[in-house]
Amino acid sequence: MHASPTWDPHQYLRHATHRTRPFLDLLQRIPELPGGAAPRIADIGCGPGNVTALLADRWPAARITGFDSSAEMLASAAQYAGPTPGGGSMDFRQADAAVWTPDEPYDLIVSNAALQWVPGHAERFADWLARLTPGGTLAFQVPGNFTAPSHALLAELCDSPQWRDRLDGHGRAYVHILSPAGYLEHLTELGCPQADVWETTYVQLLQGEDPVLDWTKGTALRPVLTALDGDEAAAREFVGQYRDLLRKAYPPGPHGTVFPFRRIFAVARTPEAPAT
Repeated sequence: MHASPTWDPHQYLRHATHRTRPFLDLLQRIPELPGGAAPRIADIGCGPGNVTALLADRWPAARITGFDSSAEMLASAAQYAGPTPGGGSMDFRQADAAVWTPDEPYDLIVSNAALQWVPGHAERFADWLARLTPGGTLAFQVPGNFTAPSHALLAELCDSPQWRDRLDGHGRAYVHILSPAGYLEHLTELGCPQADVWETTYVQLLQGEDPVLDWTKGTALRPVLTALDGDEAAAREFVGQYRDLLRKAYPPGPHGTVFPFRRIFAVARTPEAPAT
């Protein structure tokens, strides 16, 4: 079993504009919430809090709690804690999505690019849906690009003879997603017959030197960097080899480096309370 990766909020936020876009698209598909003017919202895997803050733009008076297992991410998110301009509030707590169970009813449980790190996360949906208020929503998006060169090359390098003893499986250790059809089937079985599941590939134009490497340093490369922490020479050599592979797979063009990124989305609404 691999230790959880150590996160670097600053590195993660270097590509904040591209990373935020899927969440904004997800928000557009979330229906009105049953909590009236002040819905109760949980953000699972809130990271540095910049995306959690966008929830207050959509629901200004909402009471929002962001949950994350990373102390580094929560420290960064703390800047957003407190009253919100629309009369709501925002706070952050440490919790592991693999075992987190809501201790109160929520109108919305949302997660942005976090559940791929959680083995068996789909098995948590039943508990989460059970703690939604009638007519409440579970909404999430996860990366779906684990067969793309950025991730496939990382996995192959980790499994190569030079690195296998130290990094065997680290390139694939945190790939825990279902297919879109798998999510749809699972959510339907859990009582959400009108679940909305879709996928989108964002064709992103990244700038700078080795931008795909810079992107993965904030996400996919974190387990490797964590495993090699304390051995600067090994980390430098591994990153150099990975960089060279990425340069061939993603050559720069005249306007930047094209980096396609597939995402999987799901919005599941629970049945409303029967009319009395």
